[in-house]
Amino acid sequence: MALVTDFDSFIIPLIFVVLVGLIIFITYFFSTKQKIIRTLSKLPIKQIGSLKNNQFTRFTGKALHIKEPLIAPFSKRKCVFYVIKIEQKKSSGKNNHWRTIVNEEKVQDFFIEKNSDFAMVRLHQNPKNYTCHLVVDKKVNSGTFNAPTSEFNALLKQYDIKSENFFGFNKSLRYSEAIIEIGEQITVAGIAKWKSLKEPIAGYSYSKIAELESSDKQKLIITDLPNIKSKKRV
Repeated sequence: MALVTDFDSFIIPLIFVVLVGLIIFITYFFSTKQKIIRTLSKLPIKQIGSLKNNQFTRFTGKALHIKEPLIAPFSKRKCVFYVIKIEQKKSSGKNNHWRTIVNEEKVQDFFIEKNSDFAMVRLHQNPKNYTCHLVVDKKVNSGTFNAPTSEFNALLKQYDIKSENFFGFNKSLRYSEAIIEIGEQITVAGIAKWKSLKEPIAGYSYSKIAELESSDKQKLIITDLPNIKSKKRV
């Protein structure tokens, strides 16, 4: 009987550790970031001039705006894509958690350029024709003993969020911002389509331009993750 008890006291914690480890591995393996890395690593790095119609391909270059660029809400940087999140810390008994109160994503069509070659990327949010992972490069927070900066306070007011609670104490708030800045090096994968150029592009002398598009079965993939290796280079 004692042997069975000793065995149970060993095997139950072991099963728990294995299950926790399995959950962590599955969460990591199937995260958007890792799925994007795995997909991109299977695609050859292409030059725009060698793109073929209807070929799912990957291209890396600088993001350039087509029209008036977006302005990132906090950092005020010019960009073609931004994702922001504002969260507030909530307490329930002994447990604390972060509740998302603003989750905003804005995109626009843009060029991607390398060595004076251009491709166009067209994005749609409804329905969403892309999947993305952007590196968070701007964070700011406030708390009981950490008053929000004037810039953070201005942002909170923009989204009609009060920085203080009913008793006048600072709320525990945090903000994250990820963007594709004008001129930033990014990687885009999509289905290549060569199309006639309706209006000339400064520095581009050809009458046709490649567009990277989505399809019913394949969304565009966009990331600013650096150094994603490819198994093949063309």
